[in-house]
Amino acid sequence: MILRTVFALVVSVIALPAWAEVNIQEVRSDGGFTAWLVEDHSIPFTALELRFRGGAVLDEPGKKGATNLMVGLLEEGAGDLDARGFATATESLAARFSYSVSDDFVSISAEFLTENADQAVALLRDSLVAPRFDEEAVERVRQQVISGITSDQKSPRDLASQALRRLIYGDHPYAQSKDGTLESVSALTRADLVTAHQNALVQDRLYIAAVGDITPDQLSALMDKLFIGLPKSGPALPGPAQLNFPGGAHVENFETPQSVVLFAQPGMDREDPDFFAAYILDLILGGGGFESRLMTEVREKRGLTYGVYSYLVDKASAQLWMGSVASGNDRVGQAIEVIREEWQKLAELGVSETELANAKTYLTGAYPLRFDGNSTIANIMVSMQTDNMPIDYIATRNDKVNAVTLEDVNRVAKRLLDPQALTFVVVGQPKGLMAN
Repeated sequence: MILRTVFALVVSVIALPAWAEVNIQEVRSDGGFTAWLVEDHSIPFTALELRFRGGAVLDEPGKKGATNLMVGLLEEGAGDLDARGFATATESLAARFSYSVSDDFVSISAEFLTENADQAVALLRDSLVAPRFDEEAVERVRQQVISGITSDQKSPRDLASQALRRLIYGDHPYAQSKDGTLESVSALTRADLVTAHQNALVQDRLYIAAVGDITPDQLSALMDKLFIGLPKSGPALPGPAQLNFPGGAHVENFETPQSVVLFAQPGMDREDPDFFAAYILDLILGGGGFESRLMTEVREKRGLTYGVYSYLVDKASAQLWMGSVASGNDRVGQAIEVIREEWQKLAELGVSETELANAKTYLTGAYPLRFDGNSTIANIMVSMQTDNMPIDYIATRNDKVNAVTLEDVNRVAKRLLDPQALTFVVVGQPKGLMAN
């Protein structure tokens, strides 16, 4: 209890607004692993962020949800410890581990005090290399997943997400939820979980970042302790998704007083030279909260919703420009029309100098505020690696934003915004819109 309290106090004081310059070092281990490191020895605490490329898209045919269930079991017993023993050991060390899965990644976060680093790393290694998949733990976590799937079937937003996936992605693995279905999850065996573990946690698709009280030599040794023993490689990743954007509004009937809408069109790859122009464009269109055009036109002027947003999605095998809105069944059709009109207007007329200047000011001013702690910085650094950004990206990012011109943004608006491809999925009982 005392250690846990000390750890909480340490974490609570790690706020680093003074880190205007984040000095990232590349560290290589004898075992061939590479990590990015930011040293900070002012507090005896280290944050470690791990990311394995692959995620739920690696589920084998008929086994959807296997990777998600497997990841949920990594802290439910490992090595010589069952689920209760693992939890007790973690708490006694005042360590924190978290495990998650998305379509494209398995992510693991670890936080530990310097005085307990060796024991914490040994415990984390067991969870990665030697998870137990005990029957009792498998059934307990399986029921948690099934409960979540059942709950999603009653959520308009989750139903809209599922419908949009099916419509856009066709037969690509993205078309199915990472959680799987009631049928697929119920049928998963321990052998399926072992296979999912061997497929997902592999050395050659691993990205590593560390921030805190750890030296390059210590991090090098830590990597070899943690990861030697994992499979060196896994099965091939799926290729690019063949995207379908038929346009129009596609309705899924669901009894609710308010319809939920997701909309999407083709997006832009993070490595495209015009990405920053597109990013600024999205902020002006719908990513900038109350200052965005969509919020102004749909909420402020017409009162059709409490919120409407847009955002760029860069997945490993697909790039989308998405958005969401919710409105009463009697008004959702009008909200969709206003969104489509703003999409068209921006494509044809572009943005103003004032809008561009305001967007740049916001983006460059808000960026340093992201670096508010060891764990946050580690997460940013591992995302930089998975997005193939240079190691000096943090220092140069605001320069890239400021270099975008009005001509750049308006050229990208014409190139990228496509009102004809803009596709809406509506879950509810909207008046004036027919169900497909």
